[in-house]
Amino acid sequence: MKILITNIKELLQVREDGIEKVSGKDMAVLPSLQNAYLLIENNIIADYGTMENCPDVAGVQTIDATGKTVLPSWCDSHTHIVYAGNREQEFVDRINGLSYEEIASRGGGILNSAKKLNETSEEDLYLQSRSRLEEVMQQGTGAVEIKSGYGLTVEGELKMLRVIKRLREEYPVAIKATFLGAHAFPAEYKENHSAYIDLIINEMLPKIAEEKLADYIDAFLETGYFSVEETERIMEAGKKYGLQAKIHVNQFTAIKGIEACVKYDALSVDHLEIVTDEDIEVLKGTKTMPVALPTCSFFISIPYTPARKMMEAGLPLALATDFNPGTTPSGNMNLVVATACIKMKMTPEEAINAATINGAYAMGLSKTHGSITKGKRANLIITQPLTSYYQLPYAFGSNLIDTVIVEGKVIS
Repeated sequence: MKILITNIKELLQVREDGIEKVSGKDMAVLPSLQNAYLLIENNIIADYGTMENCPDVAGVQTIDATGKTVLPSWCDSHTHIVYAGNREQEFVDRINGLSYEEIASRGGGILNSAKKLNETSEEDLYLQSRSRLEEVMQQGTGAVEIKSGYGLTVEGELKMLRVIKRLREEYPVAIKATFLGAHAFPAEYKENHSAYIDLIINEMLPKIAEEKLADYIDAFLETGYFSVEETERIMEAGKKYGLQAKIHVNQFTAIKGIEACVKYDALSVDHLEIVTDEDIEVLKGTKTMPVALPTCSFFISIPYTPARKMMEAGLPLALATDFNPGTTPSGNMNLVVATACIKMKMTPEEAINAATINGAYAMGLSKTHGSITKGKRANLIITQPLTSYYQLPYAFGSNLIDTVIVEGKVIS
């Protein structure tokens, strides 16, 4: 199937092949073409250019994009889309003054979600998760990472990862699966951390590897959750099964977790609401992508990742939703981009780079996703008519998406 998009007011994120990510000052540069066309053949970007060079292609479906902007679909590198039920009561508890830590200490938080998940059938879990995935695709997401971590038992974790596998098989969106058995310590292991980590390493990991259910491994490296030493055990075990690390770190405290992640060649370090000068120095020159989750900060009223300080130090940055039932019940990347501009003082160019090419890198997908590049997947957002792409974060409450194309197919 061929699709020719014509009269594009502005084609954003046009990159030559081979650019995997952008860092520092380069994040402020968003290459574009005015009055452009783009040709899709099957599921690939076959050609693009200015309208004066638009080819005459036989047997093609034409989309007239007069007044509209076209950009790569969002690449959301950190989600927990597969979960059961919700945590609406905790939302009200926070309004009434309880902190995240206080809610968790009362049996809420991750353990609350784990209880619900283990009481939910695999089929029901799939149906709940499917509706969320469809929603984020309609909102412009064309690649997404999904974590386990609400099972916290052998069967619960396997159930989650099997649902992720089924979603990957049944939907055109690119999905990466991350094993997050080290999300929290179940109540029965509260006083015996080592035994739970043994369960992860000796029982969960071999079964996950046998069924090929995960691409990455994760842990919640944080005070009151998994220590640096405990996380290192988990990263080391994941490495033996070919699972590179993507780690939750520095959400509430800085305890030299980033240093440990870099030592183990983590693909990404995610959250980073608290970042020290030492952390920034550790990240310089590495292949580890820092990932900010601004709508999590918005929803639970915690600090925002210091994006300006990090980019001025020459670091790259990706943006993701953290879509989960407790701290970010939204997978809307448009809101993430707007929040990054409004609250983290990222420019629209920086935020779009962070949500496309750098998000793809944080999932190991930069060779196929995240930019308008010949040979990459045809995953695109066609906006409604805009005065400029600055409208995307400026009109933060409006749906400015007209059409989403995933793997060369129009989905909305």
